[in-house]
Amino acid sequence: RTPTVTRDRIPERFRDAFDAETAGSGGVIASGPGSVMINSPEKRRRCNHLSSYLRQESRLPKKIQELAMITTARAMDCPYIWNAHAASARREGVSDALVDALRDNRPLPAMPADEAAVVNYGTEFFKTHKVSQATFQAALEQFGAQGLTELTTLMGYYALLAFNANAFEIDLPEARTEPVLPV
Repeated sequence: RTPTVTRDRIPERFRDAFDAETAGSGGVIASGPGSVMINSPEKRRRCNHLSSYLRQESRLPKKIQELAMITTARAMDCPYIWNAHAASARREGVSDALVDALRDNRPLPAMPADEAAVVNYGTEFFKTHKVSQATFQAALEQFGAQGLTELTTLMGYYALLAFNANAFEIDLPEARTEPVLPV
């Protein structure tokens, strides 16, 4: 919905942030949520710092992170985030049955307690904008206070990405390994 951002379109005071954020991509970001977020280079830089912590330094296992991301993508009806993480969730050990059921809004299969805690926590929050004491307690027992804080922030961060991807109508890449999220 907006043109690709180039350095000359950025106010001078944000060009250092733009340069830093686009250094690895040849000065342009043409796809994904980054292509939207670079409209505000300093905000993108700060978001990437949070993303790096959540993805690389969090106590949460990669399987739980990927499940949180696809739970958020489903709740936010975000095909882009779904496409970016469904295959990764499978590779990290989330069952095909669970990934497919989430994608298709079908009844969920039996899950281990840690996976159920993630799905129930995220689904309840995105549906009601609150989390019941029972759901909160189940997630707290699985992940502890630090882990649950990181899970909550990870889902919030991916909701931010989904908001950008959906609002700016970011196209899916042509090469996909997963069926498109039905929305």
